[in-house]
Amino acid sequence: MERRKFLFQAVQASALLLVSGNIFASALPAVFKPIKKKKVYFHYLLFWLRKDLSAAEVKEFENFFEGLKKLPYQRNLRYGKPAASSPRSVLDNSFTYNASMEFDSLEELEAYGQLPEHLALVKKYKPMFEKMMVHDTVYN
Repeated sequence: MERRKFLFQAVQASALLLVSGNIFASALPAVFKPIKKKKVYFHYLLFWLRKDLSAAEVKEFENFFEGLKKLPYQRNLRYGKPAASSPRSVLDNSFTYNASMEFDSLEELEAYGQLPEHLALVKKYKPMFEKMMVHDTVYN
């Protein structure tokens, strides 16, 4: 009788393990969905300000970036001046300011460039720089 009870319990435990294993296995795809990598668009700007600007005017140029920070679509706008890196043949620290920002899509990046507020800021501060370069990059 004890042997029969033991065998019955063993069959029950095996069935329970089999059913719970199947339930767990079917739930795995929902729990561990493959992560779809989202593309991020970076907009990177370099500015060479006019040499005849005063120190105050150069500092005033930072208001351009502060204005851009308030516009929709862009995120994480950062700006700064060249670092005092050790000179080397691949380094170009000739610019006065650089800025970078992120966008969730190419459409948002392009819409940002056409915003009336953006165009107004560019028009206001364009006389302060002699050269500007833009690099747009997509990261996966």
